Amino acid sequence: VFPSLAQAQASVANEVYQELGQPSVFLFCPTEYCSSLCSPSPSQSCYLQTIGQELLPGIGVIWTGPKVVSQELSAVLLEEVEAVLRRRPVIWDNLYANDYDCRRVFLGPYMGRAPGLMSRLHGLLLNPNCELQANFIPIHTLGTWFRSELGSCAHPDRAGMEAVAALGDSQGAQDGSYSPEEALELALRDWVAEINQQALEPGR
Repeated sequence: VFPSLAQAQASVANEVYQELGQPSVFLFCPTEYCSSLCSPSPSQSCYLQTIGQELLPGIGVIWTGPKVVSQELSAVLLEEVEAVLRRRPVIWDNLYANDYDCRRVFLGPYMGRAPGLMSRLHGLLLNPNCELQANFIPIHTLGTWFRSELGSCAHPDRAGMEAVAALGDSQGAQDGSYSPEEALELALRDWVAEINQQALEPGR
């Protein structure tokens, strides 16, 4: 029926999207969802070119970066992906994912993401550790990174600056810079406070 896998996927995704009334959030995960799965590269992938051409513009496309688990994300790569997909990608960030090896737990700060990355993204999803309690630092430091990204926008409007200020001075770099070490220290302080608070609860 379809001349290629990409055209089949785009056609089905478009039909479902329209049947649901074109919801504001509708995500499509391509078969080639990171650079290492593309042949020979994201910009030259016939599959991604077709997805970019055929998929309706209101549909978000998920991308994990250079690899399935990407240690770094650069603006250059995201510009390449945006060009071929004809839309900014939604990052599916597997930095903390441990479902592939549950003997490991990742407790470090959110890092390896270039400053100013948010302007190249349509959204960001964090795939956390399987263990719920182990995700305090990952999610807390992601929040600090997000605040710093809001603060570093090149031309923030007044509403944007008010939103940044409303998030509080104690949990984010208001000068627009992000330090993983400082973010980790903030997260650890809050985590210890949370643990101490739980210890005081009856029955603990």
